[in-house]
Amino acid sequence: MKLSDGAMAALDHGGSLGRASALFPHAPQPFVDLSTGINPHSYPLFEVPATTLSRLPETARARELAEVAARAYGAPSAAHVAAAPGTQILLPRVASLVSSGKALVFGPTYAEHKRAAAIAGHAAAEVDDFEALAGADLAIVVNPNNPDGRVVERGRLLDLAGKLRGRGGLLVVDEAFMDVGPRAESLAGDVGSGNIVVLRSFGKFFGLAGLRLGFALADTLTVERLEAQLGPWAVAGPALDYGIRALADTDWQTTMRLRLAQDAARLDALFGRFDVPVAGGTTLFRYLRLTDAAGLFSALGERGVLLRHFADRPQVLRCGLPGSDEEWQRLESALADWAARRDDSAKEIAR
Repeated sequence: MKLSDGAMAALDHGGSLGRASALFPHAPQPFVDLSTGINPHSYPLFEVPATTLSRLPETARARELAEVAARAYGAPSAAHVAAAPGTQILLPRVASLVSSGKALVFGPTYAEHKRAAAIAGHAAAEVDDFEALAGADLAIVVNPNNPDGRVVERGRLLDLAGKLRGRGGLLVVDEAFMDVGPRAESLAGDVGSGNIVVLRSFGKFFGLAGLRLGFALADTLTVERLEAQLGPWAVAGPALDYGIRALADTDWQTTMRLRLAQDAARLDALFGRFDVPVAGGTTLFRYLRLTDAAGLFSALGERGVLLRHFADRPQVLRCGLPGSDEEWQRLESALADWAARRDDSAKEIAR
């Protein structure tokens, strides 16, 4: 299958301050970047040994990371865990686990899954009917979903996996935000049955996206295939050190989940004050749906507050969590200015 330029082109994502500066050249700096779903309260930084940078990563450390990740995510064992420099690099590799055919992505959702499936040679499409996924060779579900936070129950996913198994199909569940989702709905513990691959992101919940660390959880043969494609030393030494410590730090994780829930409730209340409807999300991001989404995006951007907009969904926005009192204040001030202009405009129309 020959890919079009559009299929190969990089997609627009949140988190690009260069793009934001070009779009809002007169905005006050630095930007309050709320365009990603990355935790603004990162795992505490610590010094790594000099040898972590000067030597190739040790195989024993990679095994230790797999063991810690298996416990943290609920995979059957370390043999069911393939570690990689971020989940993004895994997407086309996982899509290539089945022969080229029909790939269906339960959408609307993270656009990279469709693109990665096309790169792997599939005829890829998004569908909004969950039942339609049963007719795919490769079915992809983001759970909880990005950007609206939709959750598909584990039982429905296992039923889908069973239907796909009967025809040689593969179910991929991207659980990038399951650290702050209903973890009972995770399929991490079910990957041993085959034809299920679960993707887990380290950087989002732990707030260390630049570290580039992610995991594929799958049956042992699939893990071996993925590791063979990734090759030796796939995960850098600093990522190994941070992954091992952070994934084992259950006290930090418990405290952080509570903090994020409180911050998300605070954000909902702030939007509520200005009559901005929150339609969903997770505790790492909120999903906004309103008629004047484009106007709100532009008004806040001009004030140096960056939300995530979607060219194909002009009435929705995604907003991450402010990370400091100053960022909260700048968001509140920008919302107040926007709301005042909106209300003045409504009064003029009413006259």
